[in-house]
Amino acid sequence: MKPIVAIVGRPNVGKSSFFNRVTRSKGALVDDFPGVTRDRIYGNVKWDDVEFTLVDTGGFVEESEDDFARAIRFQINLAIEDADVIILLLDGKGGISPFDTDLINMLRGVRKPVFYAVNKIDDTEHEKNLYDFYKLGVENIYPVSAEHGYGVNDFLDEVVRVFPDSEPEQAEDMIRVTVVGRPNVGKSSLINCILGETRLVVSEVPGTTRDAVDSVCKVNGKPYLLVDTAGIRRKGKVSEKLEKFSIIKALRSLERCDVALVVIDAKEGVTEQDINVAGYAHERGCGCILLLNKWDIVEKGNNTAKEYHERLRDEAKFLNFAPIMTVSALTGLRVPRIFALVDEVYIQYAARIGTGPLNKILETATERSVPPYYKGKRLKFYYATQVSSKPPTFVCFVNYPDAVHFSYKRYLINQIREGTGLDKTPIRLIFRQRTGRIEFKDKKSDAKAKKEGKSKKY
Repeated sequence: MKPIVAIVGRPNVGKSSFFNRVTRSKGALVDDFPGVTRDRIYGNVKWDDVEFTLVDTGGFVEESEDDFARAIRFQINLAIEDADVIILLLDGKGGISPFDTDLINMLRGVRKPVFYAVNKIDDTEHEKNLYDFYKLGVENIYPVSAEHGYGVNDFLDEVVRVFPDSEPEQAEDMIRVTVVGRPNVGKSSLINCILGETRLVVSEVPGTTRDAVDSVCKVNGKPYLLVDTAGIRRKGKVSEKLEKFSIIKALRSLERCDVALVVIDAKEGVTEQDINVAGYAHERGCGCILLLNKWDIVEKGNNTAKEYHERLRDEAKFLNFAPIMTVSALTGLRVPRIFALVDEVYIQYAARIGTGPLNKILETATERSVPPYYKGKRLKFYYATQVSSKPPTFVCFVNYPDAVHFSYKRYLINQIREGTGLDKTPIRLIFRQRTGRIEFKDKKSDAKAKKEGKSKKY
């Protein structure tokens, strides 16, 4: 297992900026006011051919009016417990804070390597700001600048030297599962239930989750990457810059996932925004599972589940292939069954269909329902082939691609579903024109061929 390095410190010392620089990413949200980071954010780093996992944490405070302070402190303690090495980041411009003393006192009892780095030291001239920090009773203090990179390379050299010996990790192909939904539908609670720990900060206050938070879990010995995301509200209701960035990160998480768990608050019922969020997942070509959460508090009759299913199918016709499941993140109702469904969806999502069977399906479909005429000529479907998977994508060559009506396209997709058994995954069908012309490799060969043709003619 790769060594884990946790970054801790009081609010606004630059932990997320340092995290982003070292991981060479924009994995952690950064802003000028305290409390932006709440959950633990993980990133992979390779330094001097040594790989490790870097963990960003929320700002440490003992007493605060922030409702999330206690939950954030809990997350910090978990990060320290899991880490092999700890970095305490201090503020070279703001100077010493009582919170710094509290953190140092807490870390003195930790039997792990602890590095003390003073951030916002942009050059040698600013290193004079280090002297005050020796009052904290710390021997080795490292000057760094997360913004400009000053001192970061030398600091990382020192960090990787203390890593414990470990066996190199075998690369594992993990199914990437992103949990999405509008605010406060229970996304973080669902992941905590799956992981069996308080991995994510949970609150009834909408907007608790801000970053896209990755968690690795194993179910029946099989690894999955779970990504919790910020709640996606309607565009008209989003005004704060931070929330806009959070939503952008949520949408980007859909672009890198295999299966999206679209969480819906069953107690409130299916809303227009639930359908919009599902639409975002569909547009990005994800496999989808619709989860009706909070099922334990829904008033039920004989046909309640059936009515919810019918409503969803009616409102989200574009997701008629997506399985629907009723769950409760609070009680764990049917949560263990989610991964069996994820596996089933993923198998279809990554499936490949041979050209022979595919064209047999196409031939049977066009014989069963003869293509219409276009400008006095019959539409002809010559052959089809699969060009990619995740999702399964097929190209069909026809004489008039633009003339294929969406209803006939939908008919062909349904025939492919029926013939291949791909009933739980999105399918993309692209029409292209078969020209019949010789395609030359480049302009030179094209010119040479034309020249040879002229010489033969005369």
